[in-house]
Amino acid sequence: METNTTHAHKHKKHGFTGQLGFVMAAAGSAVGVGNLWRFPYLAAKDGGGLFILIYLILTFTFGFTLLTSDIAVGRRTGRNSIGAYGSMNPKWRFLGIITFLVPVLIMTYYAVIGGWITRYIVVYIMGQGNAASQDSFFTDFITSPVQSTFYAAAFMLFTAWIVYNGVEKGIEKYSRILMPVMLVMIIAIAIFSLTLSHTDDAGVTRTGLQGLIVYLKPDFTGLTLRRFLQILLDAMSQIFFSLSVSMGIMITYGSYIKKDVDINTSIHQIEFFDTGVALLAGMMIIPSIFVFEGMDGMKAGPSLMFISLPKVFASMPALGRVVGLAFFLMAAFAALTSCVSVLETITANCMEIFHTKRKSTTIVLTLVYTAASVIVALGYSLLYVEIKLPTGAVGQILDIMDYISNSFMMPFISMLSAILIGWVIGPAWVVEEVEYGGRTFGLKGLFSVMIKYVVPVIMFILFLESAGILNF
Repeated sequence: METNTTHAHKHKKHGFTGQLGFVMAAAGSAVGVGNLWRFPYLAAKDGGGLFILIYLILTFTFGFTLLTSDIAVGRRTGRNSIGAYGSMNPKWRFLGIITFLVPVLIMTYYAVIGGWITRYIVVYIMGQGNAASQDSFFTDFITSPVQSTFYAAAFMLFTAWIVYNGVEKGIEKYSRILMPVMLVMIIAIAIFSLTLSHTDDAGVTRTGLQGLIVYLKPDFTGLTLRRFLQILLDAMSQIFFSLSVSMGIMITYGSYIKKDVDINTSIHQIEFFDTGVALLAGMMIIPSIFVFEGMDGMKAGPSLMFISLPKVFASMPALGRVVGLAFFLMAAFAALTSCVSVLETITANCMEIFHTKRKSTTIVLTLVYTAASVIVALGYSLLYVEIKLPTGAVGQILDIMDYISNSFMMPFISMLSAILIGWVIGPAWVVEEVEYGGRTFGLKGLFSVMIKYVVPVIMFILFLESAGILNF
């Protein structure tokens, strides 16, 4: 195949050195703020173990299918998302363009969240953990035009520096260092949170182990069909957010991997890593919030990481500052690896579209996205707006960008790519790439059924729900 030979030449210029480099970078992209921030609050909201059970089933069916198709498409075509879909079928080039728009939108706000985390690192380094635990601290910070824009721009520039250095010297090198360090920190804090114990003013003592039971035990109270569907949708949207599928990132990373890399094994490793981190994050956060805040603390929702957790750290005698600093450092690593993967996808596509070199492309994109990050950060102060989203929620600029990219576009892209692979090209096209070089693909039957029948239908329902047409 011609695409395969061109692809082989490409690797002499840039690419991952091998399977470990690819898995670490892909896991770095997958393991992001979604695992540390979004997963625990969704688990707390959606019945603990019930959410986890549904999430695990979906990860190893939907997640597996979407991840396999993205990586195989990238490696077989040797192209980024715009070129990949176009080379599979010229009439489907439009799907590559829509897919490319997802990271373009996400990049406008990811560095803003990275900047928030960086602010907390500075706070804990300076020993101001008690100030961070005040209810108004987070709001005061994000509504300060100077502080919020400074931290967003700083995080954006650091991300750009890694992408500027390329795949092997930049992304792979940093992922190999950051991912193992992050994993060790998560395990250490998770174990520590299980040893916690606290007696409140009413004389009630709560322990970390009790919190672990709250986290893992499925809660079926008040479970209706409507609530079950809502949990299903939450878990599905978390998989998009978490595994970096349907946004062109894994297609781009797939185009960088050599033919001797076993795609099937890599996918299982990425899924295992990503799901393990999400579960550990919940084990780290939920028991500690339960110990110091009780069941009420579980209802914090998205503010869990920036408002509830600093209170928990402030309640820990002596160790609060160290644990708080360790947690936010780890969250910064997670945000950075994801932010890098998003910018890398945009850079790679722009290099292909405009035939430009990496360094000049990165410089232009850095200027564009630093300006975009500043605008989004100002969405809580000088550029404050309130817009009602189709889901019924009211959002600011960041929420609007997040809704369009994650809730609206990703199910639409997954549905269309499943139709293209399942019905136009045929699942055998992906299966051949996974089995390249005589490798086995034990789950090819599951993949074929999922990509043809299950994914298009469920994604269509999810798309209608997120567009506000079906209201669960």
